[in-house]
Amino acid sequence: MDSKKTGRFIAVNRKKMGLTQEQLGERLGVSNKTVSRWENGNYMPDLSLLEPLSRELGISLNELLAGEEIEKEKVIEYSEQNLISTIDYSEKKIRNEHRKISAFIAGAGILICICAFTVFPSESSWGEIYSLLGLFLTAAGIFRELPFSSILKKALVSACLFVVVLGIFFIADYIGVTQFKQPPVYRYKTTTVFNESKLIEYRNLFYTVYRINADTPNEYYLLDLKKQYTVDTVPTSPFNRDKSAIENLLQYRSSYVGNNSNTGNLIGSLPLSEYGFVFEIDSENCGVTIDYHFTDWYNNENSYTEKALVYNSVSAFALIDNLEYITFNFSGSSYSVTRKTIEENYPGYKNIFTDDRSIDAENFNRYVEQKMKDASFVSDIFRLFKKA
Repeated sequence: MDSKKTGRFIAVNRKKMGLTQEQLGERLGVSNKTVSRWENGNYMPDLSLLEPLSRELGISLNELLAGEEIEKEKVIEYSEQNLISTIDYSEKKIRNEHRKISAFIAGAGILICICAFTVFPSESSWGEIYSLLGLFLTAAGIFRELPFSSILKKALVSACLFVVVLGIFFIADYIGVTQFKQPPVYRYKTTTVFNESKLIEYRNLFYTVYRINADTPNEYYLLDLKKQYTVDTVPTSPFNRDKSAIENLLQYRSSYVGNNSNTGNLIGSLPLSEYGFVFEIDSENCGVTIDYHFTDWYNNENSYTEKALVYNSVSAFALIDNLEYITFNFSGSSYSVTRKTIEENYPGYKNIFTDDRSIDAENFNRYVEQKMKDASFVSDIFRLFKKA
């Protein structure tokens, strides 16, 4: 059927009947805009309206479909043509409706996938569930429109698409873990251990993520690609390793404490800096005084302040060659320690250096960082600090 030709024919016969678009629309239960679309050839009337429309226009259904008046001797010829045209038109309408449904299903799936990654918090398992549901709906919508007669071929193509997009999601999830420090969305098991440092384990098919010191200022993530650790064996630190680990501190290795910028950056990377601080360098006696903006007993759960002072002192003396003493000032309390005291009394201090006085990161972690989990060890070393 020629929609332009039919539209013009509708308009001509409407006017012959003395009807406005609005009046014709009221009789058929449609708006005047719908009638206007018919007459402009933008849309064809719905199949259910063809017979009522022809009746209102005083023409035969055959003439309406043909878009012109038909002579009696040509009625049969036009009937056959119109029947074929009507069948084609019906099939197109069905295909269009089928596409609309498929597009709705796929669109809903895409929207659910987007919501899965943006609406649900990364700690929730609902993100994983909804992303898989959304991906399944998207694949189902595409399945409906694939131009294969074989259902098996359509299923295989849809399954391949599902796997490829799921792989992209896994890659995006991995980037979120490594670059943005967030729990993996795709995980089959989550374990939370409440010990000295709250530990959460997220097991993925390809790797394991450990969230250490969860929900604290010192939270950090450890990515275990080899799956060599468990919640009992994973190395933990009471501090934020992303900032305070020796691997990060090595960039502040210096021969002189008088380098204000370097010393300030080092202090800013050490534990307790999260509470704010100012520092002053004693160039004459090669010392540094750090004033922290909080009280030493504040937030001192599990002797966090003592552990931080021991760790900070050993780190600073190891990294700054001529640093001789450090004074730590808090609101109402002060603690000081000298290089000589640490070198002579800290077990394993000499082992953190190589023969050329470079720092061995592995030994530093063994003799310093990991020792911070030993409460009795920290207590013994902290006695070396003089309290003012």
